Amino acid sequence: MIDQVQEEIIAEFSMFDDWLDKYNYLIELGNALPPIDPAHRTEQYAITGCQSRVWLDARLEKDAATGKSRVWFSADSDAIITKGIISLLIRVLNGHTPREILDTDLYFIDRVGLRENLSPTRANGLAAMVKQMKMYALAFDTQDTQDAQGAQGATNAQEAKQ
Repeated sequence: MIDQVQEEIIAEFSMFDDWLDKYNYLIELGNALPPIDPAHRTEQYAITGCQSRVWLDARLEKDAATGKSRVWFSADSDAIITKGIISLLIRVLNGHTPREILDTDLYFIDRVGLRENLSPTRANGLAAMVKQMKMYALAFDTQDTQDAQGAQGATNAQEAKQ
């Protein structure tokens, strides 16, 4: 599923011949990004390493149908191109398990030429955004593992009582 979304993004970017059009498309994507909760536009949610201000939040929700925990991101930026970049990352990673996010190779970034067409400071910001999203996934994956072990331990303790 993640690769399918990445392939869609690659196809979308291939419709544009020059980077000015691709930048305009990034701006459109950023403008379409749902707003982040104002309570998350604080230093606690700010991503360090970005030239512009970027705020990122993540929440873990249990999927009732599958029982798997899935990560949902929200973000905002004060820079229009950066906002478009984070919207692409959210599009690719939203709604996946922490493990899927950790195991994902975000190859679309290079295939659309994003990294090579960003200024060095924006490229560093892109790396910082990816790193923060993966750090959330790692924290959630650890939490999920501990919760599963705790549940198994409780089951084992219950069985031992009987």
